[in-house]
Amino acid sequence: MENVVIIGTGCAGLTAAVYTARANLKPLVLTGTMPGGLLTTTSIVENFPGFPEGVDGYELMNRMQQQAERFGARVKFGTVEAVDLEGPPFTLTVDGDPVETRTIIIASGAGHRHLGLENEAKLEKKGVTYCATCDGALPVFRNQVLVVVGGGDSACEEALYLTRFGSVVHLVHRRDELRASKIMAARALSHPKIKPVWDSVVTDILDVAQEKVTGVRVKNVKTGEETLIECAGVFIAIGHVPNTEVFQGKIEMDENGYVKPRQGAATNVPGVFVAGDCADHVYRQAITAAGMGCMAAIDAERYLAALEE
Repeated sequence: MENVVIIGTGCAGLTAAVYTARANLKPLVLTGTMPGGLLTTTSIVENFPGFPEGVDGYELMNRMQQQAERFGARVKFGTVEAVDLEGPPFTLTVDGDPVETRTIIIASGAGHRHLGLENEAKLEKKGVTYCATCDGALPVFRNQVLVVVGGGDSACEEALYLTRFGSVVHLVHRRDELRASKIMAARALSHPKIKPVWDSVVTDILDVAQEKVTGVRVKNVKTGEETLIECAGVFIAIGHVPNTEVFQGKIEMDENGYVKPRQGAATNVPGVFVAGDCADHVYRQAITAAGMGCMAAIDAERYLAALEE
């Protein structure tokens, strides 16, 4: 029987592991399919406190894991396939094996929402990317025509960031105005390098035969007209999908699948807590995820202490 099982090894999960391990709860931490979370796909993290020169995303997560393990956390590669929250104790099915635990901290994070195009998958990391701050400065994108897909704040931020490197940034959006906040939209639309492509969707990404992005086919949703935009990179910024499928119908979520915390990090199921991007669709920062991981750990520790009284 485990005291605490933490699902996820991103900033939220590993911070929760540090705190619960220091409380002598000997947490079991499950990596899921992406050990270290999305931050491991980032080259340099420059906005995490304590690293004035920046830090490699993979290195940061590795150091967090080492810190948690130093205090007794056990990190195990494994994916939660099913959950039974009728307890406590709760039962998780991890790669076919049952794991019983008194508390759970869900820190499973979120993934990038994809367009769903066949060539999108084939050209990922060959010119198709989901993070401008991660990849925008790469030599392949410098002084090149770039495309950003999306119309929210994230898409505007991506486009503005890419103006530092690209010669032109086409911002493709399916509507005739941006969904972004007024200030972000104004910044993007007033920048001379950003060219909006209204009422349009990307229908294909070229060119798999060359094993690199050479352009996108764009369809106007009002006229049906298709055009080709030649470019060296496609940055997709159409939102995130929380990694919470296994908890569907078992715990309270919003309409987009984000777990809804109640007081602090507690969910509607006593003994189950949540932290990080699987519950946060507003900030989605490494430091806020870490803070939420701290909250979840303290709440879990207090919950267990109350059971002993």
